[in-house]
Amino acid sequence: MIESKNPYTGEVLEKFKELTKPEIDDALQSANSRFEKWRKTTFKERADLMMKAAAELRNNKQEYAKDMSLEMGKPITQAIAEIEKCAWVCEYYAENAEKHLSPKKIKTDASKSYVNYEPIGVVLAVMPWNYPFWQVFRFAAPALMAGNIGVLKHASNVMRSANNIQKVFERAGFPKSCFQNLVLGSSKIEDIIRDPRIKAVTLTGSKPAGAAVASTASEEIKKSVLELGGSNALVIFKDANISESVKTCVQARFQNTGQSCIAGKRLIIHESIADEFTEEFVKQVRELKSGDPLDEDTFIGTMAREDLAEDLEKQIQDSVKAGAKIILGGKRDKAYMEPTILTGVTSDMSMFKEETFGPAIGVTTFKKEQEAIDLVNLSEFGLGVSIFTEDMDFAEKIVPEFEDGAVFVNELVKSDPRLPFGGTKTSGYGRELSEDGIREFVNRKTVYFK
Repeated sequence: MIESKNPYTGEVLEKFKELTKPEIDDALQSANSRFEKWRKTTFKERADLMMKAAAELRNNKQEYAKDMSLEMGKPITQAIAEIEKCAWVCEYYAENAEKHLSPKKIKTDASKSYVNYEPIGVVLAVMPWNYPFWQVFRFAAPALMAGNIGVLKHASNVMRSANNIQKVFERAGFPKSCFQNLVLGSSKIEDIIRDPRIKAVTLTGSKPAGAAVASTASEEIKKSVLELGGSNALVIFKDANISESVKTCVQARFQNTGQSCIAGKRLIIHESIADEFTEEFVKQVRELKSGDPLDEDTFIGTMAREDLAEDLEKQIQDSVKAGAKIILGGKRDKAYMEPTILTGVTSDMSMFKEETFGPAIGVTTFKKEQEAIDLVNLSEFGLGVSIFTEDMDFAEKIVPEFEDGAVFVNELVKSDPRLPFGGTKTSGYGRELSEDGIREFVNRKTVYFK
């Protein structure tokens, strides 16, 4: 049995029976059979259904958001915003998929030559708990609009949300088996990837999980896309607008209780403004309200599981032992971790070199601009970086110096349906969203007429 448990109260919300091998086989067979019909539908037919899915999300956002908050502790206002963002990505691909996948004419010595973008079949999505809806919809909307079929293996602690996602597509009128949630544990993933009916796999999660999935997929010569961890830097240059930068950095680090791959996790400040910036940063973090995730005023909820809070506590303590100083927070109560700020963090400390998944951040200072760039690139991760400066020419000049998949100037790193999203180094490979995302799981077919 798989349990859905409220991390705020400790209450078991619901138990789910894992699928048996015959049930998994039936699910994959029905998905494969549906593909043969779904691939022949028109973009308009798919778009009409996807717009209905967007309407379903908006009309019942309170229902879906509440279950999300109960299962993994996300503050309710942020959960509602997540549902609304999922509706946006549905609308985006309903309106743009046909344009993104229209044949690309190429002039050659042929009388006619072009590239067709055609669906490949059933795609498996292995998804995490921290954004239970958004991570899935940013895969599902483009995959279905491309003519593919989706099957989901979600994190075990958000299985109610996983079932709700399938319910969204069913309520919207999608044909049976266009999108299915598979209720099963991680031990079954390898066999499913190896199943010939699965044509590709996408995973959002940790480095070990990504490595395991990619290894199995590569053995079967199947396409994979990985969106893994991140340790995004927030770089504050000496000419930055301090009040606006602080506001953005607080949001970047502490939204979703800090449990985000694209959260700003390393605060790197020019030494000339470090004291002023840190003082204002501490002040604004103090004002963040912690409490019941279902309370609309709550900004910091509980972490999704107690063991995750324990891991973060250890990273904080290890950094303190190495010489860092806690200037705010630092205490844990079961799955709740106080918003925590450390100063004096150096590049050899846990709070700098490891991914910190929760409401804690370390402050590191620099003297020269190149030093800041080097500190950013020192990470094994390469998901994104935010830089804060009033000099746009300078910002434009240093963008190529960063090794990350995204550079945001005077803004937190965020995903947007209109822009490609993905990382470098151990943050993964491939891209989600935009034209790039929908083209990840298609057959780019060369067509040549003589």
